[in-house]
Amino acid sequence: MNVAPFDVRLPDADEANDEIITAVQPDIVVVCDPAKLDTYGCRGAPNLVIEVLSPSTAAHAQTVKLAAYERHRVTEYWLVHPTDRVVTVYSWANGGYGRPVISEFEGLLITNAVPTISIDWAVAGLPENPP
Repeated sequence: MNVAPFDVRLPDADEANDEIITAVQPDIVVVCDPAKLDTYGCRGAPNLVIEVLSPSTAAHAQTVKLAAYERHRVTEYWLVHPTDRVVTVYSWANGGYGRPVISEFEGLLITNAVPTISIDWAVAGLPENPP
């Protein structure tokens, strides 16, 4: 697991690194295939991307990044809404993301993309009423 800033380059085909037009810096990214990692970050779709939304990033993460991750087949994309205390999970299936699963910060949330990774909201150390 890597924490931002960490470049994820999403090539459309076999273009050279300097020709890739889609590059992002997710808050948290999990890449299970070591062949995708290089000195620049990750080249290709990660297994899991987590974005923690803030007023300045929410719109971009929920539109532009969502579309890019789906287009490049990122296995799972989490949008963490700290103010609302919910997480929106998009999972790749049948050629796209489909309807997301939205859950509160309660219990255990296990990722389908990497089943060994989970968040226990009770021990996550998140404040009850974030700023």
